[in-house]
Amino acid sequence: MQSCTIKNGGCGPRAACSHHAKTNAVRCTKKAGHTNTRPASGDIRTVNISANAKWAQNGVTVAGGHGEGGATNQLNLPLGLFVDDDQTVVIAEWLHNRIMQWKNGNTTNGQVVAGGNGQGNGLNQLSVSTDVLIDKETDSLIICDRGNQRVVRWSRRSGTTQGEILIDNIDCFGLAMDEQRYLYVSVYGKNEVRRYKFGENIGTLVAGGNGQGAGLNQLNGPTYLFVG
Repeated sequence: MQSCTIKNGGCGPRAACSHHAKTNAVRCTKKAGHTNTRPASGDIRTVNISANAKWAQNGVTVAGGHGEGGATNQLNLPLGLFVDDDQTVVIAEWLHNRIMQWKNGNTTNGQVVAGGNGQGNGLNQLSVSTDVLIDKETDSLIICDRGNQRVVRWSRRSGTTQGEILIDNIDCFGLAMDEQRYLYVSVYGKNEVRRYKFGENIGTLVAGGNGQGAGLNQLNGPTYLFVG
């Protein structure tokens, strides 16, 4: 293994990066002396994909696959999804205004973990949910509730019946979070991406914001995003 030289190989500031020249494997290992105040998965990350890797041509169904519908073994227009470290999949389902969770190994039925109480603007409802991610720090779901022009948070703890509003009056579409827990939101109608600290409602412009267009300083209906 040899040390990474460019942007610490994508590892966080609390991790050391090493790179294998033949396999292109990148390993991020927590530095000595740093207290682990977050789940281990936030400090140690291993990416081991060969430069010559190819995906299998036939995939495996892990959620849905039983036709269009609202049963717990079905999906109807699934949009954004997030895969946890234990391969739990959470899916933002547009037409049923709910977030479905599918545990690794259980391909028979999913579980409604947010929304699912009809389309509406109540704190126990969603409207046109387009994206979702898991925040391990708070053991919660962060959801783009686009029809209600808001970003909401739902606890993953058993017995949760409603969410709370994190950001209001925003035409959100996609979500991402970095290692410092900044939340990034693609704002479809304003053709921009904004970054938020928890507790902020305005955020900081980080991409676009110069009108709709094809210029290098512009975006055109941004949807999903990734933060490295």
